[in-house]
Amino acid sequence: MARVAVAFLLALAVHGATFSAAPWQRASIPDVSPTFRDISIAAGLDFTHTSGASDQKFLPEILGSGGQFLDFDADGWLDIFLVDGGSFADPAVARRARHRLFRNRGNGTFADVTDASGIRHRDYGMGTCAGDYDNDGRIDLYITGVGGNALYRNIGGGRFTEEPNAGGAGSTPQKPGLWSTSCAFLDIDRDGDLDLFVTNYVDGWRRNEFCGTTGPPPIRDYCHPLIYKPSPSILYRNTGPPASLPSTTLRARRAGTIFEDISTPGGVGAVRGNGLGVAVSDIDADGWPDVFVANDATPNALFHNPGGGAFTEIATLAGVAVAADGNARAGMGTAVADFSGSGRPGLIVTNHETEMHSLFLNAGGRLFTDETIRSGIGSATRPYVGFGVAFLDYDNDTRLDVAIANGHVMASAPRVRAGAKYGQRNLLLRNTGGRFQDMTDHAGTGFSPELVSRALAAGDIDNDGDLDLLITNNNERSNLLLNEGGRGNAILVRAEGTKSNRSGIGTRLTLTAAGQRQVREVQSGSSYLSQNDLRAHFGLNQSDRAERLEIRWPGGATEVLENLPANHVITVREGKGVVSQVPFRR
Repeated sequence: MARVAVAFLLALAVHGATFSAAPWQRASIPDVSPTFRDISIAAGLDFTHTSGASDQKFLPEILGSGGQFLDFDADGWLDIFLVDGGSFADPAVARRARHRLFRNRGNGTFADVTDASGIRHRDYGMGTCAGDYDNDGRIDLYITGVGGNALYRNIGGGRFTEEPNAGGAGSTPQKPGLWSTSCAFLDIDRDGDLDLFVTNYVDGWRRNEFCGTTGPPPIRDYCHPLIYKPSPSILYRNTGPPASLPSTTLRARRAGTIFEDISTPGGVGAVRGNGLGVAVSDIDADGWPDVFVANDATPNALFHNPGGGAFTEIATLAGVAVAADGNARAGMGTAVADFSGSGRPGLIVTNHETEMHSLFLNAGGRLFTDETIRSGIGSATRPYVGFGVAFLDYDNDTRLDVAIANGHVMASAPRVRAGAKYGQRNLLLRNTGGRFQDMTDHAGTGFSPELVSRALAAGDIDNDGDLDLLITNNNERSNLLLNEGGRGNAILVRAEGTKSNRSGIGTRLTLTAAGQRQVREVQSGSSYLSQNDLRAHFGLNQSDRAERLEIRWPGGATEVLENLPANHVITVREGKGVVSQVPFRR
């Protein structure tokens, strides 16, 4: 507790010295009402999550399900992958569970291509992330779950093949039956191929302790995670060839283990927590990717990468392990981005009701300040149990807003606390340049239902320059929300590495338009059990072009592009500049 107290006092000192001068404290601009419409049924996104909820109250039943945007066929249109759960109590229900892959037809509808894809369901699914781990130009898929994870290599033609034992990133005799949740691809050593970070939840949950009231009659409910032991995250190093090898070598089928568990020498394995969310960012701009883990009811973890092959856990010293009162929160989802316009990425973490979701401002020097209350995030989120979360510029005004997926974990919540709800509304919070304004009441019909929401991902499904949302719901249908209220111009940047990893994950992009700088990073993972569009989105307001785009590739090389037109999807290739400019469909 002494370390926590010191970090808290340091954060207060930094807060008082810097926040009043924070770059994002600009004058508020006129309100722009968003409009999100649920098109899931019309678009053919027919998916209902299977939680397997039972009277036995197995803990995984309340925490699914995952989903993501990815372009698996490289046609320029975002496709959708959704993770299904299963059942621990009823084999018939377990057999009905089925992961689903939907191909974007480019006309506002999606086709279910699961059967032809080769992706199969097993165990109990939780989360997902994607990246081109073998640098063959096709994005690959990783699925987490209870008891086993799966790695699917994209072999082209709409088909995937499963790597045995997840290519080394599955369960092992030393780590049997882990309950894995979120994941993220990243290049920890900047050698040009993607490594993998996997968070794990609690250990020993299969004992399924009795929790609830003893009666009479006894009423069983889901146990608090602190009943069980916390688990360490796992760091896997990619042992494959770097991105710079010839394409014939890249496409060659590699036998044996692809991923090597380096959790212990990598400084990750000794840190235990109830891991649910993970986000990767270069928090101190030193060129090396760092990892933040949102832990449920245990202190969060921030793994700093000094570039020597091993991470150092610094969450307490950085001021992000616990809230400003020194207490751990029920961290579920997380996102990291430069929401302040300072050029430094800050953090948001979703928590339980009455706790408030946490917002941490990056003050520099690997120090963060807790701005939950001052920013307006606290009052807006206090009544909700939050899971998926994303920073996104939904109205193209250049500022990063926040979307949050909410839903209680206890169906009995209304009986326990007056005013509590099991199904809850999701939130849309607009960045006004110093505070976040709750726009949910004006966000259109897509934000109207009160559901038990979990994963949330942002991406431009119709290539029109404004960001849409995918939201999964526990034991309910998923929602696809089309953004019809985006105003202003924008640019989407797709980064393609050559010496760096082919997916461009870890690329840092600094765009200047009308004299204003915006910083984005290409990130795998983030949110909760999910992943956003890998293309970097920049709102430009009314600017018709960007004067400058500075690119720092994961390998360390930099290049500068100038005079880029607005309202285009721009593909940049490492060392080659712009290789494609496709106008938005508006």
